[in-house]
Amino acid sequence: MCQLTSPEGLRRLLARCGISQRQAATACAVSPATINILLRKGQTPKTTWPRLREALTGLLRDAGASERDTDSALDDSGPAAAPQTIKEEPSMIIRKQHLSMSTRQHFKLLRDPFADPQSVEDVYLSPDSRFVRETMHDAAVNGNFLAVVGESGSGKSTLREELVERLRLNGESVIVVEPYTLSMAESEKNGKPLRAPHIAEAIISTVSPGTSVPPSPEMRARKLHKVLVESSRAGFRHCLVIEEAHDLHMQTLKALKRFWELKDGMRRLLSIILIGQTELRDKLSSTQSDVREVVQRCDVVELPPVKQPGDFLAFRFQRAGSRLEDIFAPDGVEELRNQLVVARGLNAASVYLGYPLAISNFAVASMNLAAELGFETVTADVVRQVHP
Repeated sequence: MCQLTSPEGLRRLLARCGISQRQAATACAVSPATINILLRKGQTPKTTWPRLREALTGLLRDAGASERDTDSALDDSGPAAAPQTIKEEPSMIIRKQHLSMSTRQHFKLLRDPFADPQSVEDVYLSPDSRFVRETMHDAAVNGNFLAVVGESGSGKSTLREELVERLRLNGESVIVVEPYTLSMAESEKNGKPLRAPHIAEAIISTVSPGTSVPPSPEMRARKLHKVLVESSRAGFRHCLVIEEAHDLHMQTLKALKRFWELKDGMRRLLSIILIGQTELRDKLSSTQSDVREVVQRCDVVELPPVKQPGDFLAFRFQRAGSRLEDIFAPDGVEELRNQLVVARGLNAASVYLGYPLAISNFAVASMNLAAELGFETVTADVVRQVHP
């Protein structure tokens, strides 16, 4: 494959001649996406470059460009593009994208479809995530011990926020305790581990604001139990929710079992919901002897990818007052799903990574490119030109 020496030079020459990317594509009988990738990355088509180069030469000369400028802009003696390598464990299939104002204007979007949900109604629920949602609610109100795991961008934090909002809107008497985890790490080397005393302090301060926390471990434990019993007899239930739980120290995981076993008679006083990335699932593996007691009591549920990205996109566009078919062509949606299938190693089987964040980022990048090229909808040809 040839490589243009200076794609910027060709862009400037086309602009000076008053030729848009769409006009160049039409005159050369190629797709606008082919012209776009030529101008952005200098990458030429594998088999049709000689014909395309000849067509571009004629177009520029007819528009008044000199032979010298044309030859310089279309010089293909640049170094060949480096072959793409397969990453061993991609944490994100595409980096964070932002929908430009020009793109919103192009597609007549008054509201960003991919903005963070502002209400319970804004949360997309697939059959799988709906099951996880109901499992979390059941754990919160019935004293269960649950771990919710998923890849980055799978929607774990959104479901946590939705749970808290749902409990509030329904008027359910559940006090949610969320220890701060801003600097939490598994070891002192990387940050500040969340220890059992910190959790006890968070529970006491949340359930009984203003209550002093005894410095003695024995007195702190007694105070914790007393506070929970009094609150329970007053008609409240309690749910401890820990984000980024994959960073919890093993000793803290073991201590959580003792928190969960606190009772008033036969009534359990505390539900526990751990939320973390897939490393948490590994920590809770039955092969880990250090946390065997926790493993036997903690249910684990995992958030899988969204099976149908089109359903997710249709929901988000509908919440923004638009329609999927006005933004994406059917083949564009299908190609977007294809692009979310990656190989996690040279010899590994392909894996589908269609999590909400990845779908949103790929959709935004495709929409921005379609608007730049002047496409009325996002087609498969446009989606194929999006690169992480």
